[in-house]
Amino acid sequence: MPTVLITGANRGIGLELTRQYLRDDWEVIATCRSPADAADLNELACDHLRVEPLDVTDHASIDALASRLRGKAIDVLINNAGIIGPVPIAEHIDRQHFGSIDYAVWEQVLRTNTFGPVRMAEALLPNILAGEQKKIVTLSSTVGSIVERDTAAFAYATSKTAINKAMSLLAALLREQGVIVALVCPGYVKTRMDFGTADIEIPDSAAGLRTLIGSYTLADSGSFRRFNGETIAW
Repeated sequence: MPTVLITGANRGIGLELTRQYLRDDWEVIATCRSPADAADLNELACDHLRVEPLDVTDHASIDALASRLRGKAIDVLINNAGIIGPVPIAEHIDRQHFGSIDYAVWEQVLRTNTFGPVRMAEALLPNILAGEQKKIVTLSSTVGSIVERDTAAFAYATSKTAINKAMSLLAALLREQGVIVALVCPGYVKTRMDFGTADIEIPDSAAGLRTLIGSYTLADSGSFRRFNGETIAW
């Protein structure tokens, strides 16, 4: 039975990925900051689901998770946890606009969207190497593309551009060990990060992501694609 670890699994895309992988008889290690409060996630309780506490902005929390998982093979690591900024997002987006930037917010977004996935890869690399599929997949966004989007949310956009570069570097570093490192954009999905104009349902995005992840070979390492398989320009 293959194993997937999903961060930010208590809501949105992470919760739906957990649901779909369980449906296909995967073992799922689902992480979130407060499992006791993750009612929707806990409703999925079964023999193949392991819920673990994790704050991706806290490296001690990541190291503690790695310690608990020592010796556990992981086929796929999905770095799903991410933020645009403080919620409610629409009321705080001006804190990412030039002239009114809140640098504490910028730091928080970078810690979550950029530092977190890289530290997860570092801490869990032994687990990935022990797995059969050896895949590290990070959810990014076209907002992080320099040529495709020009969204002036400084914190969020730069955090995604930075993780794109970091994971492309990691793909080159781990290729000789057979590890596939890829970036995926889930599309503009109807989650709580939606500004009211999203056009993709959560189950459709998750299904597309799973198909894409399942198709990856080492030749795809270092790629940046939409959930439907289209290549995204850097």
